[in-house]
Amino acid sequence: MAERSFKEEVKQLKLGAGEEFKGEAILAVTKALLQSGVSYVSGYQGAPISHLIDVLNDANEMLQELGVRFESSANEAAAAASLAVSVNYPLRGACTFKAPVGTNVASDALANLSSGGVKGGALIIVGEDYGEGSSIMQERSHAFAMKSQMWLLDPRPNVQTIVDMVEKGFQLSEVSNTAVMLQLRIRACHVYGSFIAKDNKRSEFSRLDALQNPVRDVSRYALPPFTYQHEHEKIEQRWPAAVKFIKDNKINEFFDGEAKDIGIVMQGGMYNGVLRAMEIMGLADVYGNSRIPLYVLNATYPLVDDEFVEFCAGKKAIMVVEEGQPEFIEQAINTMLRRRDIQTRIEGKSVLPMAGEYTGSVLKAGLQKFCIAHRPDLLAPDEPPQTNKSLPAALETLGTNVQGRPPSFCTGCPERPIFSAMKLVQREVGPLHVSADIGCHTFASLQPFNIGQTTMGYGLGGAGASPLSGQGGKRPVAVVGDGGFWHNGLVSSVGHQVFNKTDGVMLIVDNGYAAATGGQDILSSAANVETRSTQHPIEKAVRGVGVEWVKHITRTYDVAKMRDTLREALTTDVKGPKVIIASSECMLNKQRRVKPLLRAAVKRGERVVRERFGVDPDTCTGDHSCIRLSGCPSLTIAPNPDPLRRDPVTKVINSCVGCGNCGEVAHAAILCPSFFRASIIDNPTRWDFFKQRIRDAVIGFFQRRLERKMVSA
Repeated sequence: MAERSFKEEVKQLKLGAGEEFKGEAILAVTKALLQSGVSYVSGYQGAPISHLIDVLNDANEMLQELGVRFESSANEAAAAASLAVSVNYPLRGACTFKAPVGTNVASDALANLSSGGVKGGALIIVGEDYGEGSSIMQERSHAFAMKSQMWLLDPRPNVQTIVDMVEKGFQLSEVSNTAVMLQLRIRACHVYGSFIAKDNKRSEFSRLDALQNPVRDVSRYALPPFTYQHEHEKIEQRWPAAVKFIKDNKINEFFDGEAKDIGIVMQGGMYNGVLRAMEIMGLADVYGNSRIPLYVLNATYPLVDDEFVEFCAGKKAIMVVEEGQPEFIEQAINTMLRRRDIQTRIEGKSVLPMAGEYTGSVLKAGLQKFCIAHRPDLLAPDEPPQTNKSLPAALETLGTNVQGRPPSFCTGCPERPIFSAMKLVQREVGPLHVSADIGCHTFASLQPFNIGQTTMGYGLGGAGASPLSGQGGKRPVAVVGDGGFWHNGLVSSVGHQVFNKTDGVMLIVDNGYAAATGGQDILSSAANVETRSTQHPIEKAVRGVGVEWVKHITRTYDVAKMRDTLREALTTDVKGPKVIIASSECMLNKQRRVKPLLRAAVKRGERVVRERFGVDPDTCTGDHSCIRLSGCPSLTIAPNPDPLRRDPVTKVINSCVGCGNCGEVAHAAILCPSFFRASIIDNPTRWDFFKQRIRDAVIGFFQRRLERKMVSA
């Protein structure tokens, strides 16, 4: 079950020549693939490209009609390896994953692919995740493209341009016998627009043709002496062919402007941000007409020397907008211009920050510095500052009284009680070294849990803990999610610990999906998926590689059982890796699955019961250990109703999904009996009404008796 369904939107993929497509860029990319005659597509989910996997999955029936094979890959390396099909056959193929971590995982396959080259067009669609919203380290795909000599397209965030780059990307790949990377930033993936569609195309050379007439060309192997030939091919044949295609097909775009003595060069993906900053400054209008000439690099690698020479001719200065570091493009421009003895001044990181996301405010500040230095007459007079005397005081009050809230688990997340139990265990056995992993469970490293020392990669938690194997009676703990387990954790963490006889504890968090990337199904998902093979138990796989001590907890909300099992794993005399599989369905996906069913049942007039939890304010002591041990967003504080008590009480707000974690934590930690469970009944029966009347009568009787005693006292 993915984060959202594209069942309705994918109908647009059937549009024919001359019809207008309207929608999100991620859907337009799929349409462009079909218009290009792609034969196969593979991919691994990850922001901001997860939705492309979801679209392809929802459109699978249509893909099969066109003879297109779609595979949801085990990991990015598997996705990239599928492009091997295009090495010997005129078959167009594409793979997709999140960058740069995806390119890091896929690096071996991509390096071999780029060495031997391709015959059919090969397109790698990477979701560039950079800046403060990024969930991974700050790196760039550009470096990888340069390292492996693959061409990099960075299209202007415009649906028509993105579609053109997909189609041209396949052509560029075939002309230069080189795989092409298409980079889409978060905002580009989700931009909306329209374009005039073309007919979908079936590949003239089919996958069956390849099977019936296999081709073997040993010169395409990445083995000596062929690798030396490949290196010469890249420079002497493939590179010039790519540069010629980019130039002849006007991949890069030029926009004229009145201030002809200066100019701006930018990565294509930066176009919308730059134009917005210019529009605010009066340097462009809302339609994108710029007063300064623009050179938009939809192809950021390789660069076209002749285009730069032409653009810089007669200009005293240009500004290079290149997000991230090092400044590869800026360095290349300086080199090519100086070799041609062109003295145009290059401003880039001199007016823009070396690191960090180029937001609107950052771009505006950089443009202002550039114009002040080279064309101050283009800037409007400064407007008098609008002051708000109360703002500084308000900000100071906020900074003093409002605490920053780190990202955390969703309300009702089944992973929250796992780490509550781990905190309870640490009270008994002392601090634990916890090797974390990629996934929702990484949030445990933040408040209120503060659990986890390092995160080294998807499925690598076990390998990260292994060097600390059982020393002085202490055991390291490793956390791996079910998504990471199937990504490569079965071998790299579990198999690694078995082979090396690691004496530690590995906790496999099984929520039924690749939850952090949008809830895609995986091998161990409980759902019966028609196009995938699921329901393969993690426990069976773990035992299959040699783990003997395995405990499976089927309900993570049982905090006491989680605590006791963790304690046993940490203290048992059994040596070697000890694996705890903690299973409960991802609450977000459960809500997506269950809520429509409940609404439909209520609409049909059926009796539906929903669970909610609350806190009795008269019983609550105001200790708030329940909040500190669970951190659930539905737990907050409220004024104490007792005028003789000053501490605020705990309160459960309406976002509660009835998971019961708060009460379980309170019970396991021996805190207090203040939590209660309430049942909300839609379409109650006569029996429900009768029971409620009895309850009201009994409670009313005791309340009145208590009131009489208080009055008589």
